[in-house]
Amino acid sequence: MSIQEHKALAPEKARCMIVTVSDTRNEDTDKSGKLIRSLLTEHNHDIRDYKIVKDDEKHILEAARMALINDEMDAVIFNGGTGIAQRDVTIEALSTLFEKEITGFGELFRMLSYREDIGSAAMLSRAVAGVRGKTVIFALPGSSGAVKLGMEKLILPELTHIIQQLYK
Repeated sequence: MSIQEHKALAPEKARCMIVTVSDTRNEDTDKSGKLIRSLLTEHNHDIRDYKIVKDDEKHILEAARMALINDEMDAVIFNGGTGIAQRDVTIEALSTLFEKEITGFGELFRMLSYREDIGSAAMLSRAVAGVRGKTVIFALPGSSGAVKLGMEKLILPELTHIIQQLYK
């Protein structure tokens, strides 16, 4: 079966949760969370929940687990806390939940970032994706440029296809 045939079997929309990881942002200043919401809405996806959590493993895991216990949540999109600074712990928290990592996501994200004039600094991004049960989890850097790139080039084109694959 071709990719187009697989995608034709996918649901029309995804039920999503957005999580911004930040010690300083609030709903008014969360440009990246707003951008994710806007892009998902433009593509007719359903936003089921939105949270801002502290850059702390406990808070990140709590947000992820809330989505994972909800049978009506297909995807969780995190932004923030993916760098190499001491306080950046999103990847450490989420990787404990993955049953399967989608390694190509991080690889492609870094390749695209490199090409988008980020250059060699793209290697500092630890963007990652994985699945647990029937839920896909994405972790993007917190900058709005990184969110736009990851959403437009990777997540939105494949989101419902990924969900279709998880329900096979």
